[in-house]
Amino acid sequence: MRENTFWAALADAAQMPFAVELDPPETAELAGFLERAEALRNGGADVVTLADCPGGRPRLDSCLTAARLHWAGIPALPHLAGRDRNALATQSLLLGLSAEDVGGVLLVTGDRIPGDEGAKGVYHFNSLRLLDFARKLNESLPRPLHLGAALNLNMRNFRIELRRAQEKEAAGAEVFFTQPLLSPEAFENLQAARETLRAHILAGIMPIVSRRNAEYMNASVPGIRVDGRIIAAYEGLDRAPAEALAESLSVALARRAAPNCDGWYLITPFTRTALMCRIMAKLRSGEETPDTLPF
Repeated sequence: MRENTFWAALADAAQMPFAVELDPPETAELAGFLERAEALRNGGADVVTLADCPGGRPRLDSCLTAARLHWAGIPALPHLAGRDRNALATQSLLLGLSAEDVGGVLLVTGDRIPGDEGAKGVYHFNSLRLLDFARKLNESLPRPLHLGAALNLNMRNFRIELRRAQEKEAAGAEVFFTQPLLSPEAFENLQAARETLRAHILAGIMPIVSRRNAEYMNASVPGIRVDGRIIAAYEGLDRAPAEALAESLSVALARRAAPNCDGWYLITPFTRTALMCRIMAKLRSGEETPDTLPF
């Protein structure tokens, strides 16, 4: 079992670690998922993050999946949503993550559950109360958990989001994982966050792989705003040239974010792990590449 070195890398100002999100599978079949996670690890990911039923749709439990990756030698960071569990269930999971020595957890409110799922969210905790709960529990744990939180750089009134981020810091957040930067406004907000917050910041980078993908994200996914010039850049592109554009844009976005962040939070689209590995390789290499951003 490998040591989870992500947290040491994050604390080292000379390093820019990669956290790469890979959604847990929708079934109990883990073989393909483990292959993709191992490919990300071998491609440079310092930790693989696991969303907790993104979009309110059922997937393999993020905490159990994180423990499985950890024992396979792949550093993992589960998201834990306040949407689904009361205090009893939440404490049990946090105790389990500590016992398994997973190392940390990203605490979020959680996406709303669609009506067709036939389930309702518990929402005993929002993200702020969940952080405070975990921080207090940490005081009694022999292996305390590092605590992460979300930061939405795409809020129309970012001053409100920034004040809430300061409250999250006070409640125990050590690192913020941002929503994807896909507009000039998001970069302005990232700079404001850097100037205001003491916690580490991982800049969210999400490759856009087609015009349809961009339009859907912009219109239907809460917390994401895609600049119209990025959407237009994909007009008429088939899969291969669109993926090449996604790669170059993602590298350019990450490099523009670098002065105001401590690392990168890469969000894998449609299990395209090879694309993520190419992005990490270019960023690790330090080679000069043209800034292909349209803004």
